[in-house]
Amino acid sequence: MRADIITMAGKDNEDDDGDIGVALDVKPKTKRPPLYKVLILNDDFTPMEFVVMVLERFFSMTNAQAYDIMLTVHKKGVAVVGVFSHEIAETKVAQVMDYAQRHQHPLQCTMEKE
Repeated sequence: MRADIITMAGKDNEDDDGDIGVALDVKPKTKRPPLYKVLILNDDFTPMEFVVMVLERFFSMTNAQAYDIMLTVHKKGVAVVGVFSHEIAETKVAQVMDYAQRHQHPLQCTMEKE
């Protein structure tokens, strides 16, 4: 939204007190959309290699990055694998869950507001 107030100086456009208007350019402040953390949760059945493959495939991690995250999930029970806009986070969670189910693994992936 843009608001422009322009008053031309002149006999017909002068206020009663003699002031002359000034052009203002007001720009609204926009808020950034909220971000969401995508989390991978540990389970006792999904192979570690599968988790590494999921991280490489859906989160564009290198093998070393994916291995480190997989170890964090294994040791701590959960790890943040990325922070995204709502739509992207939702898509990533759906992709991981669908892929895990198709390969008959109980891997869980969730999202929460940052």
